Amino acid sequence: MGDVAMTVPVIRAFVKQNPEVKVTFVSRPFFKPFFDGIENVTFFEIDLKKRHKGFFGLFKLYSDLSKLKIDAVADLHNVLRSKVIRTLFLVNGKKVAHTDKGRKAKNELIRAKNKIFKPLKSMFERHVDTFKQLGFSVDLNTPNFPEKAILSDEILSISGNKENFKWIGIAPFAQYESKVYPQDLMQKVIDEVASESNNKIFLFGGGKKEIAKLNSFSKNRSNIIVFAGKLELNKELQLISNLDVMLSMDSGNAHIAAMLGIKVITLWGATHPFAGFSPFNQLEENCLVSDREKYPLLPTSIYGNKRVEDYEDVMRTIAIESVIKLIN
Repeated sequence: MGDVAMTVPVIRAFVKQNPEVKVTFVSRPFFKPFFDGIENVTFFEIDLKKRHKGFFGLFKLYSDLSKLKIDAVADLHNVLRSKVIRTLFLVNGKKVAHTDKGRKAKNELIRAKNKIFKPLKSMFERHVDTFKQLGFSVDLNTPNFPEKAILSDEILSISGNKENFKWIGIAPFAQYESKVYPQDLMQKVIDEVASESNNKIFLFGGGKKEIAKLNSFSKNRSNIIVFAGKLELNKELQLISNLDVMLSMDSGNAHIAAMLGIKVITLWGATHPFAGFSPFNQLEENCLVSDREKYPLLPTSIYGNKRVEDYEDVMRTIAIESVIKLIN
């Protein structure tokens, strides 16, 4: 989800600065709402369960895309499936380019010995480079974001009117535990922020286990709303577009809020902003990282899927007070 969300600001800039170009974005149907309202962008829903499933499904996908008379292919994912598709277009005379994910430099950033600790090119810059390979210029220095959504009665029945409230989103989960702020510390953050009566907190997540944890965080307080699992993605995006700030782990929710132009605070454990996955157009000081003096091997992972012994508690070095101060 985060990977797709990180393409959105680049696509927005690309079509605005190259209005003569029509983009067909190919991805899973779930992500279609990310691109709603972006001019000259058509969303092609890939059917990975039936028509486009498996190896032979890739040839059907190529056939379906060929009918759109595509002139060039920008592979922003650069994985096996997308490599097959772009190669089929290449051998049939189309111009193709792909995003260089910088795997060598990332490995140097996370390795234990001879670590090279320096900021790498962001994924947004890498996607811009992909379009440059195709002959297009893209400038991200003056980003444009969608207007705040006008909330429907259905959403307002859950959120209530904004009135004089500050709307604060909190997404306390991530795919891997090494990127999740300890539950007891997150509870203290939520309690402190909720103690201000003009703050309204929206908790985001997914799945029964996460929703159960969110309910325990909320303690049935009137100014804490568990938004997870209540509405479809497009309506969740509409609510997020009205937040004043989002607190998130290094996860998809951070990138979703950022693509909508919302201020985002991120907490980093095993991973680090230097890998190039900071949310779009956010202040560097809004990334709170774990203590590298106490844990010098950080970052130990790019995606958070690698465990290092004695590094389970790195996020406890991110002070509760620091998080609350940034939110305020």
